[in-house]
Amino acid sequence: MQAIPDARQQTFEEIYGPPENFLEIEVRNPQTHGTSRNMYTSYEIVCRTNIPAFKLKHSVVRRRYSDFEYFRDILERESARVTIPPLPGKVFTNRFSDDVIEHRREGLQRFLQIVVGHPLLQTGSKVLASFVQDPTGTECLVEPNRIYNRTAIA
Repeated sequence: MQAIPDARQQTFEEIYGPPENFLEIEVRNPQTHGTSRNMYTSYEIVCRTNIPAFKLKHSVVRRRYSDFEYFRDILERESARVTIPPLPGKVFTNRFSDDVIEHRREGLQRFLQIVVGHPLLQTGSKVLASFVQDPTGTECLVEPNRIYNRTAIA
């Protein structure tokens, strides 16, 4: 039997250290804002990465469902070769109940995990890093030849 060339046992750091390139995303801590007809829920997005296309290694921003819709629309136009996953559906009754908010949070988490896990979007999207890292809101989303103005979430 022939020995494997350069075979060696992995170091502790190689086994338990972070992978060469990683991007972790978490949607958490939903908060409902406003009163009566002006109510909406925002979600905290936590991003941890060492991918050079992202300016920050760790960031926390807040986005509301309409921001996700806007982001998805831009991604579809920007990345015609990539199938962008659907968002969780709109809810018209009991939309501020704990169960509905948690179901939506889980759906937004799945959506973002698929999007950030796509290699073409990780490095080729002009809006992905801004959406998950820029705290100024979705006014940071830029498409070629057009700047979208959106208000930031308070």
